[in-house]
Amino acid sequence: MIRFEDVSVTYDGACEPTVQGIDLEVPEGELVLLVGPSGVGKSTVLGAVGGLVPHFTGGTLRGRVTVAGRDTRTHKPRELADVVGTVGQDPPAHFVTDTVEDELAYGMESLGLPPTVMRRRVEETLDLLGLAPLRDRPLATLSGGQQQRVAIGSVLTPHPDVLVLDEPTSALDPAAAEEVLAVLQRLVHDLGTTVLMAEHRLERVIQYADQVALLPAPGAPLRVGTPAEMMAVSPVYPPVVDLGRLAGWNPLPLTVRDARRRAGELRERLAPRLPAAADGENAPPGPLAPDDERRRGGAGGNDNPAEGRGSRLRRRRPLTPTPTTHHLAEVHGLTVRRAHVQALTHLDLTVRPGETIALMGRNGAGKSTLLNTLVGLTEPSAGTVQVGGAQPHRITPRELVRRVGLVPQEPRDLLYADTVAAECHAADTDAHAAPGTCRALVTDLLPGVTDDTHPRDLSEGQRLALALAVVLTARPPLLLLDEPTRGLDYAAKARLVGLLRELAASGHAIMLATHDVELAAELARRVILLADGEVIADGPVTDVITSSPSFAPQVSKILAPQRWLTVTQVREALS
Repeated sequence: MIRFEDVSVTYDGACEPTVQGIDLEVPEGELVLLVGPSGVGKSTVLGAVGGLVPHFTGGTLRGRVTVAGRDTRTHKPRELADVVGTVGQDPPAHFVTDTVEDELAYGMESLGLPPTVMRRRVEETLDLLGLAPLRDRPLATLSGGQQQRVAIGSVLTPHPDVLVLDEPTSALDPAAAEEVLAVLQRLVHDLGTTVLMAEHRLERVIQYADQVALLPAPGAPLRVGTPAEMMAVSPVYPPVVDLGRLAGWNPLPLTVRDARRRAGELRERLAPRLPAAADGENAPPGPLAPDDERRRGGAGGNDNPAEGRGSRLRRRRPLTPTPTTHHLAEVHGLTVRRAHVQALTHLDLTVRPGETIALMGRNGAGKSTLLNTLVGLTEPSAGTVQVGGAQPHRITPRELVRRVGLVPQEPRDLLYADTVAAECHAADTDAHAAPGTCRALVTDLLPGVTDDTHPRDLSEGQRLALALAVVLTARPPLLLLDEPTRGLDYAAKARLVGLLRELAASGHAIMLATHDVELAAELARRVILLADGEVIADGPVTDVITSSPSFAPQVSKILAPQRWLTVTQVREALS
């Protein structure tokens, strides 16, 4: 169905091909998972299937890509639209209508399908993806995860033979991701749809793949094999595989179920031991109120600043301590109403210096609204919000940037310059920071990215890392991150975790809205669960996420009832 024959792609102005020598065949009715570190060219490979590369992106494509017998060099994207449905990393950029139902119908209208067929397929897709309650909602009012489901639905309704998906679950909560992947599996198994998908959150998708196509490094040849074969040699792998490698299991397990069946001996070895943070050694700096004492053991051994002592950032310069005797943020009775929804209802919470908080909950629960309110982008309908002793929506941006910083879901919203160097220079100037401050952060988060690189030439994950460096340049006492691991591979995520741990160790508070349960397990001490704009749980990470089937990390599920959260904890205990 899809065939790559010695394909190379070189973009205009680039010295080297982004990908080269790609030979790949995706048979009809199979799901092939494309994996590899950030920046190796996965999005380029996916774009070549639908003709976006090179017809839309520019550059030179050598070799041959055919889909259902059509050569993509001679067939532009509109001439492949009846065969290929594509969802990119930025779904809102491709929306062409205003409401959910209209967006689901648009692709079928373009193909001239009869109205009766269109109506039936729209209803089916609304039910498949849980979008029926949102059918009349304006797309601009949806959360990032809801928009991603709409984008997936809009390519499902025309019933293409081939689906090309770039990070399809990156903005979805765990339950919604399972629903979408179950739909894809049904299309593959029951209807013979061919799916080529790239996804960094392998813990969600690896068990659904028929084959894995591995791009191990920039310019390296593509390798194809079964999921188990490729996970044995891949530089990126999910926690279940990491745990299997540590325990010496062969063949490697790909699912929690397989790993649990083999984990009896490992549980026995771990039984006399406790997760490293159980004794409270990782408590946040500064005095704790009595009701905070229970949080001392929350993070499992993953918030220990000593783990990051070897990083370049720590060797280069010390972090400036932040005072630890006050609340950085206080929210009382916060209510936020919008035209179509009540996003938050009577919210109460405080944020202390040194805390690392994971804000979790299903898509549309109010996580992004809370972050936007804390940074002054959204005004409360009722209640009060104080950040650094000021109401964020009532002070100037110049004052606000020294109290709180937000890295939004769409990092391009913060990036305006033509080069990485220009972005860094502007960030240093805006933050009144020493020259080179932002560039040093970029070097930590994006090793190998040159000064003259244009931000648009970075992958989604690389752009996010650049936006994070821009915000961190001002060293705000309160740092807010909205889905910070979208598009990040495991190595990039580890670098991010190391940097955030250092910030927390020096007294900065971090609140991140995330659907990445593995990130919460690695980094957070405290988890706040939101549902329909209300707090339904607020406590230590070990208590909150291990009690939830949806939000528990893989290691927790494998080793339950023991309370381990991460492979890092297990590795330290065994050593």
